[in-house]
Amino acid sequence: MDASIIWWGIAIYVVFAGITAYLSRRGGQKSMSGYFLGSRNMGGLVSAMSYSATTYSAFMLIGLAGLAYQGGVGALGFELIYLCGVTLVVVFGPRFWLAGKKFGYITPSELLGGRYGSRSVAVVTAVASCLFLIPYAAVQLAGVGYLLQGMTDGAVSFTSGTILATVLAIVFSLVAGLRSVAWTDSLQAIVMVITASAVVLIVIDRLGGFASFFGTLQRDHPGMLSVPGNGFFSFSTFLGLTLPWIFFSISNPQVSQRLFTPRSMVDLRRMLLGFMVFGFIYTLVAITWGFAAAIRFPGLETGDLATPMLLSSGLVPTALGLLVMIGIIAAAVSTIDSILLTLSSLITRDVYAVAKKDAGEKSQLALGKLVIPVIAILAYMFAQLQLDLIAILSVSASAGLLVMVPAIVGTFFWRRGTAAGALSSVIAGGSLVVYLESTSTTWLGQGTGVWALLVSLTLFVGVSLLTTAPTEKAEQFVSLARQHAKKGHIPTS
Repeated sequence: MDASIIWWGIAIYVVFAGITAYLSRRGGQKSMSGYFLGSRNMGGLVSAMSYSATTYSAFMLIGLAGLAYQGGVGALGFELIYLCGVTLVVVFGPRFWLAGKKFGYITPSELLGGRYGSRSVAVVTAVASCLFLIPYAAVQLAGVGYLLQGMTDGAVSFTSGTILATVLAIVFSLVAGLRSVAWTDSLQAIVMVITASAVVLIVIDRLGGFASFFGTLQRDHPGMLSVPGNGFFSFSTFLGLTLPWIFFSISNPQVSQRLFTPRSMVDLRRMLLGFMVFGFIYTLVAITWGFAAAIRFPGLETGDLATPMLLSSGLVPTALGLLVMIGIIAAAVSTIDSILLTLSSLITRDVYAVAKKDAGEKSQLALGKLVIPVIAILAYMFAQLQLDLIAILSVSASAGLLVMVPAIVGTFFWRRGTAAGALSSVIAGGSLVVYLESTSTTWLGQGTGVWALLVSLTLFVGVSLLTTAPTEKAEQFVSLARQHAKKGHIPTS
């Protein structure tokens, strides 16, 4: 596709998204809650679309399509397990929301620190989140770089694509905080799902229809329709990829922080339902894209090129391909700006405020805005490494966040959980993830996520049993959930 057409398309998108972000500026941005949580007043539809756009980033139409191209239908099982894992929000979503309302929590790390009665827990989990989320943000930047580079046959460089995404993410984050991000997310999510669904139907039609499409796959690529198929999805590979994804909705702070934002429990339910519908459609679309690329472009150097090659081919009308490209860029930017907001809130609320105990909301908010560009630049620098396979990198980053799952579960369901148990599980588990990933070490053929969860769970339970639990705080969280369970708001277990 001609580079000038792409730049014009991007310019139009920037104008519309910029106007949407600007119109979202209305009151509330002068407090931490207003800037980072939209004053806890987000409606169900906006919450659902924003949650969807934040979660389904460049990972889907670049990463998941590439994973389907590389390993076949096993990628569908991998992503459907993630959707099943989102049902954890049914259990944890109301508890996060209630705790945030009652105690005024801004970040998931602040919630953990409050439950375990330890500022150290808040600081350590915040630092761990930064450590693993910056590479995840870099993955989104890389997705935009690969997309523009592939669609223009190199006329737009990888670096130009990543710079574009970095600048847009910074701007949307700074305009009005979460409110601008949520409204631009909603616009982007609608564009994403409509255009991507239209393209997949057109591509299948131009490849001869559904019967011919799957017939060609069966004849020329039989391994793509079975597991392990071509051998990519062995059991250990599948387990290592899916385990971090099952707990993604509660382990990734940029996602769990959104559980503080709905205005009511009804809006929280609408958010979850809307996300599940969106996610199921988008998953089928991404997998089909990977299959279509395998039929049309076998032998690509990397699966991450599947979507760019497909969109720039004659199978997709230019205008529609441009819209889908914009949707993918928007998805990546949505995830990045959400991560920027979350990490800046973690740094200011859980690190800076602890170090400077007299820091008021005004100074916290000012620092939060200052660190957003800094975090973005760090992610940009990491993206320039151009590491392979976006899907694998996304899961590797999420594997590091798995170490917080035992402490999160213990927050609401185990009175014996202690600060020492939470700290040891996050520090030791996180250190193990860094070691295994940096040295490409595999133990007993199992992925990093398996060992991360096993070690962190063992340490959390073992150390907690040997130390004294903050019974008053633990009981507050349990009783809070129980009170609202009686009203039918949340399940008791």
